[in-house]
Amino acid sequence: MIMHAADDQAQTRWTTEAWYQAAWAHEVKAEPLARTFLNHDVVLFRDADGVAHALEDRCCHRATPLRLGAVTDLGLQCGYHGVTFDGAGKCVLIPGQEAIPGQAGVRSYPVIEKQEIIWIWMGAPDHAEGSKLLVDFPWNDDHAHWPHLHDMFEVGCSYQLLIDNLMDLTHIPFIHRLTIGGGNQMGQVDARMEVTPTDTGVHYIRWMENIAPPPTYIKGAGFAADAMVDRWQEFEFVVPSTVLQWTGALEVGRGAVENRHQPGGFSLRLFHGVTPKTDTSCYYFWTPLNGYKPDDDDATKQLFDEIGFTFQEDVAFLEAQQSVMSAQPEGPLVAIKHDKARLQAEHALRRFITERSGSR
Repeated sequence: MIMHAADDQAQTRWTTEAWYQAAWAHEVKAEPLARTFLNHDVVLFRDADGVAHALEDRCCHRATPLRLGAVTDLGLQCGYHGVTFDGAGKCVLIPGQEAIPGQAGVRSYPVIEKQEIIWIWMGAPDHAEGSKLLVDFPWNDDHAHWPHLHDMFEVGCSYQLLIDNLMDLTHIPFIHRLTIGGGNQMGQVDARMEVTPTDTGVHYIRWMENIAPPPTYIKGAGFAADAMVDRWQEFEFVVPSTVLQWTGALEVGRGAVENRHQPGGFSLRLFHGVTPKTDTSCYYFWTPLNGYKPDDDDATKQLFDEIGFTFQEDVAFLEAQQSVMSAQPEGPLVAIKHDKARLQAEHALRRFITERSGSR
């Protein structure tokens, strides 16, 4: 199968009628936080009651970016002339002027805070739907059993390329040899894989049985250098831009295929939130959750560092890939058998965007 990158990206792109991750909850404070989502400049902040809000990053008076202002008891104050807006974008104060024009205000965006994530709705506010449509990741609230740290990278590639990278893991033994890849490349490339479409995207699981554990697993779980394990990689893509992961390994002979919920071994959950910034850039929110030594803070930090190093290796390839695609948008791309989950994810995203466009 051959497809043209430019045509494929043009067909999918994105929809504003969806919830996207705007930030980790701890990132949004009283000070304005400026970000660009889907080519729109937005400023995030918490009001005097600690409630998160998102406004257009442009004052209605002289178009000054509101990120240059400050939060007061009344709302977000423009740093230029002190014009102040509440969380709904309504102008509530013009210094030195009692009457406030009815048209004075800025666009606000619905936000929901759930499970340590701030979600934003970039479409029409009256189309925003409830939190039941948000991705559920309860492990973020369970620090006792799944301790974790958060991070975010700004990546110079389209959000679709980053999701594609998570849908085809056969790159791991080649790019990530020092961490989650290690040796035995064919043992990982030839993993037994099951791909299943879902109502909200696609799910897949890969099994690598009787294989040597990679360096990250050895460091984390303390596998013996000559140990052999049964290793799994379970991923679910949820439209439009979230990937949920559970990966791990148990020593051969412990029946991992029949029961992964066993003490010991290595077990990692990962939340991947990918939000479009522009056509060729995105925010990559990620958090690795330590399920193998939850009482060990050093293990949680070591895991975070290992995964961060791994993802930086991905970023280097993805940004180079985007550069080539931007320079040669008509270059053909050939799909291979390992693209099965990726192609189904693209199909689910395209269908989601088409349905959202047609229903509004």
